Amino acid sequence: MSDATLHATSQDPDDFVVQIADQVESFLVAVTEVAKGDEPESAIPFLLLEVSQLLLAGGRLGAHEDIVPEERYEPDLGPEPDVDELRERLARLLDPVDVYSEVFDPYEPRKAPVPARISDDLADVITDLRHGMAHYRSGRTTEALWWWQFSYFSNWGSTASATLRALQSVLAHVRLNQPLEELDGLDTDQSMGDDTLEFEAGKVMAEEIAGPLGIRELK
Repeated sequence: MSDATLHATSQDPDDFVVQIADQVESFLVAVTEVAKGDEPESAIPFLLLEVSQLLLAGGRLGAHEDIVPEERYEPDLGPEPDVDELRERLARLLDPVDVYSEVFDPYEPRKAPVPARISDDLADVITDLRHGMAHYRSGRTTEALWWWQFSYFSNWGSTASATLRALQSVLAHVRLNQPLEELDGLDTDQSMGDDTLEFEAGKVMAEEIAGPLGIRELK
């Protein structure tokens, strides 16, 4: 989407809200394109890049002073767009490296890791970002910033951070020639066992990621 379409002509491209909206829109468009599955061999590197760039916007929002909406109650935006199709496309594209292990809060002691899915995480992040974008496109820029900042702290910031760690780990396994270890019984909603999942994940990385990136195959 061009700047002329996304922004009013009177808006300064150096404005904080315009810059955040640009980064949000870029992420929404990019992940939607990746989910089409036209270039599966570059999906994980591209997602790593896009999530990293989004978290830069999140860092700016997090460091910013508290943003207070102009209205006491959030205007009704109507039904949220459905992300199930996007979620399913990403799950098929990333299978079987979709599932990973996450510690929800590193500052809560004795919390066991829990299974998570990159596809679920990306769909949840997109839901939050689209909600703010709806405010932005309606001209409620302060409301959009408030929502993006609030949901960064309450949901999409930690979710995107965990996703980034998982994507970085996948590429690290490939580039360092380290096959995935056993996933210790993570609930993958699949009929295959852990050993099979480990083998298949390594094979997928070798065939779909390592080769096109010019990296030696996993042994």
